[in-house]
Amino acid sequence: MNASQPKPASKTDAVAMARRVLRIEADAVAALAERIGGEFEAAVGMILGRHGRVIVTGIGKTGHIGRKLAATLASTGTPAYFVHAAEAAHGDLGMITPEDVVIAVSNSGASEELLTIVPLVKRQGAKLIAMTGNPESPLGREADLHLDSGVSEEACPLNLAPTASTTAALALGDALAVALLDARGFGAEDFARSHPGGSLGRRLLTHVSDVMRAAGRVPRIREDAPLTGGLLEMSRGGMGMTAVVDAADRLVGIFTDGDLRRALERGCDARTAKLGEVMTRGPRSIGPDALAVEAAEVMERQRISQLLVIDDEGRLVGALTTHDLMLAKVI
Repeated sequence: MNASQPKPASKTDAVAMARRVLRIEADAVAALAERIGGEFEAAVGMILGRHGRVIVTGIGKTGHIGRKLAATLASTGTPAYFVHAAEAAHGDLGMITPEDVVIAVSNSGASEELLTIVPLVKRQGAKLIAMTGNPESPLGREADLHLDSGVSEEACPLNLAPTASTTAALALGDALAVALLDARGFGAEDFARSHPGGSLGRRLLTHVSDVMRAAGRVPRIREDAPLTGGLLEMSRGGMGMTAVVDAADRLVGIFTDGDLRRALERGCDARTAKLGEVMTRGPRSIGPDALAVEAAEVMERQRISQLLVIDDEGRLVGALTTHDLMLAKVI
């Protein structure tokens, strides 16, 4: 039998329906906050107290939510993976160990595929947390802990399609992952290590030594050299500056385009002046093991476009420019 032809929806009808959906789903998430309590706290403690991993399982739309929950947990310091409930009954239960915690996601709490594997999960010695919309459901009763993700209605006008219920489960899963992140003291650098390909990873895992120009490429000169010699060295380096060092290659100053302009404005005779008379002493510097993002912050705060890199004994080991940081995608 052919499906009936849908009636053309007016713009007004579509907007009204969209607003209704968003309000229902927002109310569903807001209602969860009032129900968070002892069971949630116990779930966090259970996961922190086990030495295994978190296995999230589900089927259908809630299975997709479970997959996202596993991914969020894994990226925020809680080792986790997703096992499809149907596949679990056909061999994937072998992945579960006695030290694991299984989170079963099901709005009804009566999914046959999940109920089939519950006795086997318990036989393995793993703990079971049910995330359902019905604490009195078969899954809710069999679980060691129950997290209530129930909603008063679906956003679907037929009250059938999983909409508000999946949004609520998604939000509750995020709440659990973030509570665990906080309890573990998981910080930005930990997050970057699990996201090395992202912009945060580049910012937090890249060190100055990774992006600086090595010592051999950095122009340098002694402070007793003539100013004209400094100009030649600055031109050779192509960095708009030259480092000024002593006999042991320790940094004593920097000579930049700006120093030259200021010297000429003071009436300095470029033919006879020594570099030590016009350079900037005690310039800003950074160590090679510092994060590149720290170098970027120093350069931005001091409004400088070059930064010299020195070791613990003050010897020049490199330099970097804002262009170098941009090429490395640090800024």
